[in-house]
Amino acid sequence: MSRVILVLGAGGPAGRAVVKKFTDLGDTVVGVDRSGADGCLPVDLLDLAQVRDLEARVRAEHGRVDGIFHLVGGWRGAKTFAETRLDDWADLNDLLVRTLQHVTLAFEPLLKASDDGRFAIVSAKAAEAPTQGNACYAAAKAASEAWTLAFADALKSSGAAASIVVVTALVHDAMRRAAPDKPFRNFTDVADLADALAGLWDLPVTEANGLRLDLTAHGN
Repeated sequence: MSRVILVLGAGGPAGRAVVKKFTDLGDTVVGVDRSGADGCLPVDLLDLAQVRDLEARVRAEHGRVDGIFHLVGGWRGAKTFAETRLDDWADLNDLLVRTLQHVTLAFEPLLKASDDGRFAIVSAKAAEAPTQGNACYAAAKAASEAWTLAFADALKSSGAAASIVVVTALVHDAMRRAAPDKPFRNFTDVADLADALAGLWDLPVTEANGLRLDLTAHGN
């Protein structure tokens, strides 16, 4: 039986790579992107009512969800700590934390009902080693990790798991074409990220739950 996979942020390079991976595996993939690009469902994840409507639609059309991948990203930074703009924090809190909160709160019951479910976010090395100009971004990523670990605790008695995948940064072919001389050292290719997400099912649910999977050692 094919799995039902929900990809949030499916219109971006990482999202497209993950959609392709699970489609190639024969799974039913539901792509969501605020823009509605590439055939994705147009959902604003900052609107909790829209997220709850999405959950109701997935439940009605598929009866379950077996994988949810939160790939909504964004970056804001400054040259120095003193130049940090708190407006950047507000933006990143919305992009990285509030969307995650809405998705997990809306989909917790449906994911818990899966016999072998997986949830994952993509975090960054910056969360554990913040630099002065990266304060807003690192803090938002750290908050996302904490929220995901709380979600993992909520899933303990179920057949589902919540994991964190850590990268330094992501790279894709268009970036390489735009900067052919740049080495992109320690960057993780979006295809490798997709492989890592698919590999979460190779682990027992108890090992995947609360896992912080570091892909930085496998970067380009």
